[in-house]
Amino acid sequence: MADILVVGIAGGTASGKTTLTRQLASRLGKDVTVIEHDSYYRAYHELSFEERTKLNYDHPDIYETELLVEHLTALRRGETVEVPVYDYSIYDRSDKTVTVAPAPVVVVEGILILADAALREQMDIKIFVDAEADVRILRRALRDGRERGRSLESVAAQYLATVKPMHEAFVEPSKRYADIIVPSGGAGNPDMALDMLVGLIDARSRA
Repeated sequence: MADILVVGIAGGTASGKTTLTRQLASRLGKDVTVIEHDSYYRAYHELSFEERTKLNYDHPDIYETELLVEHLTALRRGETVEVPVYDYSIYDRSDKTVTVAPAPVVVVEGILILADAALREQMDIKIFVDAEADVRILRRALRDGRERGRSLESVAAQYLATVKPMHEAFVEPSKRYADIIVPSGGAGNPDMALDMLVGLIDARSRA
């Protein structure tokens, strides 16, 4: 049985989850492995490209969360796992995987990781990154245009059709399960929050 600490980092779209995750990984160094919930989008090979673009990618059912739970359980047993690779350009899971080995700290990041009870049970520390809606939509528009080739019109349409209602239905309510809420978007002191999280993780790792 591998002695690992699982840290969950949740929050709305473009809330700053990835930034916090990268900062934590940088501070913790080689002792951390990061797994993104988005890697576990279900495969829809049987659907056409147009059909896949119309799926609701902000609903909990779009994720193969049960596989992520299996992988975290395997990592705790000291086993390596094959994490799927999702291809945003084709709206589908690719045929590639990434081999992930157990590490002292495993960070799981995603908008809906606190919305699933079985996944929450795998986490030793649960964090929610909180940001105002206007900050998140601006960040998402910039990110999706720059990194995923999406137009502003498509980002806005998706936000209004699925992102906003799913955030209100699933993401925001999951905040109540967090052990720590980290403010983002200019609120609070991000460096102080990061120092606190690193200290907590270090203490829990040595406990």
